[in-house]
Amino acid sequence: MELTEENAPPDPMMLFAKWYEDAQAGAGESDIPNAMALATTSPSGDPSVRFVLLKGYDRRGFLFFTNYESRKGSHLEERPRAAAALFWSRPRRQVRVEGRVETVSAEESDAYFAGRDRESQIGAWASPQSRVISNRQQLEESVKEAEARFGGRDIPRPPYWGGYRIIPDLIEFWSGRDHRLHDRIRYSRQDPGEHWIRERLAP
Repeated sequence: MELTEENAPPDPMMLFAKWYEDAQAGAGESDIPNAMALATTSPSGDPSVRFVLLKGYDRRGFLFFTNYESRKGSHLEERPRAAAALFWSRPRRQVRVEGRVETVSAEESDAYFAGRDRESQIGAWASPQSRVISNRQQLEESVKEAEARFGGRDIPRPPYWGGYRIIPDLIEFWSGRDHRLHDRIRYSRQDPGEHWIRERLAP
């Protein structure tokens, strides 16, 4: 379906939900529909981008989880704004998001962590994310230490690990068309409580 002003709903999250469902339905074996490029900036303004996994979305925004002491975590502590992008080759679609970032509640982070597989829970305790380590062996020893520490018990969420939510003030939808005459619809607002302004951008 073409992306037009007529079929773009007033609420961009309705359109995102439809596109995300389409991406999941059309995903091949090697596709990761929830792979999301996340860009942050350091206190000095240097940009940094990496892929994270989108773990949820609703009217409040876009959710991902990480180590708060990682590079992106330290960036967001100092400059709590981010940009993100998702791209799906089947169909040719992209969504860009910009907005402020907030830490989600401890209860929400606890609930997500409890649902992770045990190996990933161990990894969250074992990995000093973004810090320099001597070699792979050091990481593997940290994993063994964490496994021994928790034994057969339930593994609690590390205090330095949890979720962030991007609260968007801009969401842009891009739909690929022939001859690079793509469709671009941008939704923007000045304040989270305000209605969305919908505009078409030239490709």
